[in-house]
Amino acid sequence: MTSVLYDAPGPRAKRRNLLLSVVFFVLLALFLWWIWMAMDDKGQLKWDLWEPFTTADAWSTYLWPGLLNTLKAAALSMMIALPLGAVFGIARLSDHRWVRVPAGAVVEFFRSIPVLLLMLFANELYAKSGNIASEDRLLYAVVTGLVLYNSAVLAEVVRAGILALPKGQTEAAYAIGLRKGQTMTSILLPQSVTVMLPAIVGQLVVIVKDTALGGVMIGYTELLTARSTLAANYANVIPSFIVVAVIFIVVNFAITSFASWLEARLRRGKKSTGVVIGADAVEELAAPGDHTDLRMGP
Repeated sequence: MTSVLYDAPGPRAKRRNLLLSVVFFVLLALFLWWIWMAMDDKGQLKWDLWEPFTTADAWSTYLWPGLLNTLKAAALSMMIALPLGAVFGIARLSDHRWVRVPAGAVVEFFRSIPVLLLMLFANELYAKSGNIASEDRLLYAVVTGLVLYNSAVLAEVVRAGILALPKGQTEAAYAIGLRKGQTMTSILLPQSVTVMLPAIVGQLVVIVKDTALGGVMIGYTELLTARSTLAANYANVIPSFIVVAVIFIVVNFAITSFASWLEARLRRGKKSTGVVIGADAVEELAAPGDHTDLRMGP
């Protein structure tokens, strides 16, 4: 099949693609074999180093609590950053300068500051205030840093997603008498969800990974910090890094898989929302004296 943007590969292109694929997988296999041999030479494949991960103690004492703290911080950050980012993204599209300019300044400010610096600042601020218990302060600091940074990024995602829609959508909404607020909530936002979803999911994955910054820098007991404690007790630094990396991959893969399913469902829903009017309904609508005046003006 040939389209404007893509030409179906011919026989030579298919052979070339097949050759490149074979070369890639051969190189990948050689790379993995080299890693395996290097770990074997360093004694990192000994069963004594991997055995702790087959016991319940390593998971119940270290990895599982750390994973729960990672998911807790990430979930709280997502639930706050998503609506906050939507509010600031819509505010940046406001016709009112007194709304648009402050919203833009806030977004650009927090988008320009590293999330680690925001976590450190929030931790110091909560420590100085003395109003938050010490066991909760680290969680609050991590969530605050993630929310401030990621809500600013998500605001730009929302703004770009809305601006990516054809202008005809807005003009059609105005033509039938909808106000700007109604146009935004009823027309633009529902249609832009599928446009924004890949970027939003990518940012949610970033949130999950950035929880590790709170563990490394301010001592929040998330998954990576729990790994360091486990490695100190069992003397298996490299295996513990590998296991934790696999856990992060599984969690992020679950998020992206759910998002892919949701995006496909939304697209199917949009394709199936058309209403078919039967002949009887058409005759009823066309009955004399039963017309509705749909004109916008005199």
